[in-house]
Amino acid sequence: MDAKVRSVLVLRALDLGDMLCAVPALRALRRGYPEAWIALAGLPWAGAFAERYDHLIDEFIEFPGYPGLPEQPFDTRRWEAFLRAVRTRRFDLAIQLHGSGAISNQVVSQFEAGTIAGWYPDGTHLPPAEAFTSWVEHLSEVEQCLRVIDALRLQRAGTYLEFPSRPGDHQEFASIGLGPNEYVVLHCGAKWPSRRWPAESFAELARRLASMRIPVVLTGVEAERHITARVREFAGETPIDLAGETSLGGFAEVLRNAALVVTNDTGASHLAVAVGTPSVVVACGSDTARWSPLDSRRHRTLALPVACRPCSFESCPYGHECADIRVDVVESHALELLDSTTFAPVSGIKKGPSVNFPRALRS
Repeated sequence: MDAKVRSVLVLRALDLGDMLCAVPALRALRRGYPEAWIALAGLPWAGAFAERYDHLIDEFIEFPGYPGLPEQPFDTRRWEAFLRAVRTRRFDLAIQLHGSGAISNQVVSQFEAGTIAGWYPDGTHLPPAEAFTSWVEHLSEVEQCLRVIDALRLQRAGTYLEFPSRPGDHQEFASIGLGPNEYVVLHCGAKWPSRRWPAESFAELARRLASMRIPVVLTGVEAERHITARVREFAGETPIDLAGETSLGGFAEVLRNAALVVTNDTGASHLAVAVGTPSVVVACGSDTARWSPLDSRRHRTLALPVACRPCSFESCPYGHECADIRVDVVESHALELLDSTTFAPVSGIKKGPSVNFPRALRS
């Protein structure tokens, strides 16, 4: 690939976790083309994501959707306007980072870029004269994205995730009244019910943590408030419920300052990795080989070996056996990760002196 690339358009119109997993590829792309103008075509919410990664991305372009791509409704007029604008720009390189390529290669092929790159479905013919690599099922998503970087003959720049903070994030976190390393986050929601560990299980875990004087904070988006309310209903003691109460940056700071995050396999699990907080990921239905954090010591993925994994259903039609992960197993991994963490509860949340986790857990 010619190193004199002046403009790049990356298509990745996906949700938070998917975007975070692409950060190592975006970082390598920036390092490989330091003078190029790099634009991201993404879902409407990702405009704020692109602003946060302004060291990697120069411009955000809202993607209008396309037939067969389920992330958003398709609008013919918006698509035609988008396509005219992209073609006018004459990007030197268009990169398809939006799935195997079965449909998304049709999208980037219409951009009229000088070169296109990305994935093509395994078992099909390689697109001619372009920088493509085969899509490998059950490969880590981070590695999958970096294979496109390899196809472009650029050097990798690490596999680590990152989530840059902004001053407003710190101010928002300070307004909540929590302190660093004083609580455990339980993230009980996920976009699909098939990806959720039961609210009753999260509640039982919250009860057990509370019995050891460990404050619990519940997180989620506005649409998940009914889930956190159910957790509070069964938890006995009332955890702090921040569902729908934070911006993305504020949510990231809540995770960054937590002693531990226990989460479903959703965007929060990748955000915990990006901000450096240890986590336990309860993986119901998802492709764990693809979505588990690369550091399996600091980030524990718990999953049952059910035959129907990975699940393609929004709601499980088979009894949701993948969610039958015992609370004591999750608790054991959580306490093991917390064992070397200094714990200082906030007086306004949970009264009691500051203690060290090893002593607290053995009392």
